[in-house]
Amino acid sequence: MPPHDRCLPTLLYLLQLFLSRALSILQPPPHIPTLGPHTPTPLTRSHFSAQTQLDFTTHCNSSCFHTHEGALSDKLAFETLYSDGSRTLTTVDVEDDNEDLAPSINWPRHRRIKRQIYGADGRFNIKGDNFLLDYPFSTAVRISTGCTGVLVSQLHVLTAAHCVHDGKDYVKGARKLKVGFLINPVVNSTNPELSSPKRPLVRWVRVKRTRVPKGWIQGPQEVSMDFDYALLELRWPHRRPFMRLSVAPSSDDLAGKRIHFSGFDSDRPGELVYRFCPVEEESKDLIYQHCDARPGASGSGVYGRVWDDTLERWERKVIGIFSGHQWLEIDGENRDYNVAVRITPLKFAQICYWVHGNRLDCVHG
Repeated sequence: MPPHDRCLPTLLYLLQLFLSRALSILQPPPHIPTLGPHTPTPLTRSHFSAQTQLDFTTHCNSSCFHTHEGALSDKLAFETLYSDGSRTLTTVDVEDDNEDLAPSINWPRHRRIKRQIYGADGRFNIKGDNFLLDYPFSTAVRISTGCTGVLVSQLHVLTAAHCVHDGKDYVKGARKLKVGFLINPVVNSTNPELSSPKRPLVRWVRVKRTRVPKGWIQGPQEVSMDFDYALLELRWPHRRPFMRLSVAPSSDDLAGKRIHFSGFDSDRPGELVYRFCPVEEESKDLIYQHCDARPGASGSGVYGRVWDDTLERWERKVIGIFSGHQWLEIDGENRDYNVAVRITPLKFAQICYWVHGNRLDCVHG
């Protein structure tokens, strides 16, 4: 092969990298709205009467893609559940709540059979200390109700709202909610060669308080999937690397147009399962894809490689939360997708406020 032919793939790659960076610089950073929280109002204690629903499936038609009815400030109000069972409701004022819409959806003209595994199973079991407990896999944690979560600060875990609340009441397991961290299994210190491989152990940490958006609570199921996220605050810092949040860009601005997430799928007990796939479609609030997933993966942090202007490099950032499965009825045809909740500027402002407790640290997405 002539020397110039051998250099061609490298030149094409460098050109693609340069164009991606140039486009990211030309596009202004997303504007983050300002949330003004009011004084929390005490509520009655939770009954913890709901059942955990790990296989979360919704049905939707074209009405799902219309603008949310009612004030967004009502949906961005949030409920806080404390470890003693008490609750408060915090209402908010939203300034500059005009969000840019995601690209319009052009649905493919074909049918699909309902399934959570599409074709050959594309999931990978993460094994070995060199991978399992290293970033980014180490940011995935177990939720005691059977779901997955992702570390987004030294004290906070992001997960799906349906893992702790069914839309009307908190699930029974939320009464003593815990987060599980994978740790190295104990080996035979006298003769490690005689030790059989063991699955990682789990260290459980109690949750201090849980926050759920009002858009999820007592909302129609079709619409509330847009607000299927919750933030858990731990009793003490975990001292592990965490993954930062970002406003979800258009899939065209993701490296490779791909998303990734790791979770504790129920069909592979005790295993952390990683997968990645391209974004199929996207609406203002949801990311539609065919990443293989099973119950238990709900609440996984969906991340992509996003260009960071400050660091001048591609960074893995959480841009969504894996929710579950959705049937779509479009033009008389039923289509199915696995769905992630998209972190919009308003949701970023809300979750960021939950993490930091002030608005000054939540002006950049």
